[in-house]
Amino acid sequence: MIRPLTLLSLALCLLAPPAWSLSIDCGRVLDVQTGRWLERQTLSVAEGRIRAIDPWPASFEGERIDLRELSCLPGLIDLHVHLTSETAPQAEAFREALQGGAVDAAYESVPWARRTLEAGFTTVRDLGSSEGLGVALKRAIAAGHVVGPRMMVSGKSIATTGGHADPTNSLGPRLARALGVPGPIDGVIDSPEQARQAVRARYKEGADLIKITATGGVLSQAASGQNAQFTEAELAAIVSTARDYGFKVAAHAHGAEGMKRALRAGVDTIEHGTFMDEETLQLFRKTGAWYVPTVSAGKFVGEKSRDPHYYSPIVRPKAAAVGPQIQSTLARAWKAGVKIAFGTDAGVFPHGENAREFVYMVEAGMPPLEALRAATLHAAEALGQAQTLGRLAPGYAADLVAVEGDPLADIARLQAPRAVIQGGRRVR
Repeated sequence: MIRPLTLLSLALCLLAPPAWSLSIDCGRVLDVQTGRWLERQTLSVAEGRIRAIDPWPASFEGERIDLRELSCLPGLIDLHVHLTSETAPQAEAFREALQGGAVDAAYESVPWARRTLEAGFTTVRDLGSSEGLGVALKRAIAAGHVVGPRMMVSGKSIATTGGHADPTNSLGPRLARALGVPGPIDGVIDSPEQARQAVRARYKEGADLIKITATGGVLSQAASGQNAQFTEAELAAIVSTARDYGFKVAAHAHGAEGMKRALRAGVDTIEHGTFMDEETLQLFRKTGAWYVPTVSAGKFVGEKSRDPHYYSPIVRPKAAAVGPQIQSTLARAWKAGVKIAFGTDAGVFPHGENAREFVYMVEAGMPPLEALRAATLHAAEALGQAQTLGRLAPGYAADLVAVEGDPLADIARLQAPRAVIQGGRRVR
């Protein structure tokens, strides 16, 4: 038997407005699909999603947020971050590696996550973290324990022995032997069979996608920054197994040969792409893969390569050779019709400075609207979230960043957001 009080409570719940009901009054709203500004618009939000967009004055019961002096855009998406680490001079980095641990890194990541969200990036793709840190941070944010962007995480990057993302590269032989040889569970493989096991281990870890290091990299303690590091058979095993688990595959790659092998294997995104050649550009167009440039990281490592104390002797020449090239590669890729999505490699440079990438993209020849689309429509498509993220439209997540003036006239305005809303909740 249902008590009368219970029936009354049920009736009140049905009549009450949905959870987190609010309206957001914007001076104007950017339709990123058409590139048009819609003047004096009100976004009605319920349960974290946009319910309607109407001209002022829109009647609405609930909380109101006044952004009538500001320009409102969709929440920004960064497809390449490392929220559980941040750049530091080599002496400090080595000391932290020896004395610190996963718990230290977890605490350090909390302000980095908040800083990223407050910079206007409401969704990120975290491409590589050890000891389950990225997965744990994602869960903490989703549960409301930590303030940060919506995360999709790769967990531990998959590498080959001695390759970029082999965690024992920086260790001396004695310490490396004491710790043991890393294997597929640790994200290090040397055969197609081990490649499949490494993908399944990421599924077990709780990852959302797979990250591989298809070539050498800048910041690993290894000689080459661009040599191909997987066989074609290993890459094919990774991609086919990833598809079994519904995973997309992101490939770190600087050298052309490694990029071409990864593209032929069917990866979804290429990160960095520094030394792509004409054949690589053709493969991008043929496969439809996305290029995620990360110019900001290139600029930062190029600058720090001139400081003899910042990077180790094995890293400095790689940073000098790779970093300054990425912006010109982006310019070539844009002119060649390659699909471009936004990513910065934040963590290689300080978190929260992600929006500087827009300035570098425009300098490389991308129109401001296309740079914005790269961080909204195109990034959402690359994530497989084109129906829920990347636009301000009914049915989409109520993720919004508001700035003064017109960022299509001055893209640098995105570096100083006045308001950020994620899932209908005010961040700043």
